[in-house]
Amino acid sequence: MLKLTKRTEYGLIALTHLAQRQGEVVPAREIGDHYPIPRRLLAEVLKDLCNADLVASTRGAHGGYALVRPAQELSLGEIVSALEGAPTVSSCGDENLLHGENSCDVQPICPIRSPLVKIKDKIWQMMLTTSLASLAEPHKPYRSLASQTQANGLVKSSIKSP
Repeated sequence: MLKLTKRTEYGLIALTHLAQRQGEVVPAREIGDHYPIPRRLLAEVLKDLCNADLVASTRGAHGGYALVRPAQELSLGEIVSALEGAPTVSSCGDENLLHGENSCDVQPICPIRSPLVKIKDKIWQMMLTTSLASLAEPHKPYRSLASQTQANGLVKSSIKSP
């Protein structure tokens, strides 16, 4: 079954915390004190998020991390992709397995490949249209990134499925 890794879950938790403190520089220690996340793993995840240009880091006594864009403009898909790549539902969705040494012998006549790829694509589309802001405000009803974009008059991001 589709399951996010602990790294990605911790990354989403950290980003949600940053989204709730939008515009502020938040020390990693604060995130680690607030949630029971292993500090070393949190540091690695925050570094990966910096490398993906989702957060910016500031050094020094008042250093920490901050979102580089508003939470409404960051999609769950963009975050998941940065931390673990696009989701797969089966080996059918993994192009390396389809054409590599461990290629699928059933692929040319497989009755499930197309439906599973469609399911993966729908899951990915939902991730791309779910904003970080909607995770940071769980008490509010689900709002897709597309509906927020229209409501705010923003130009929709052209994030593509990997």
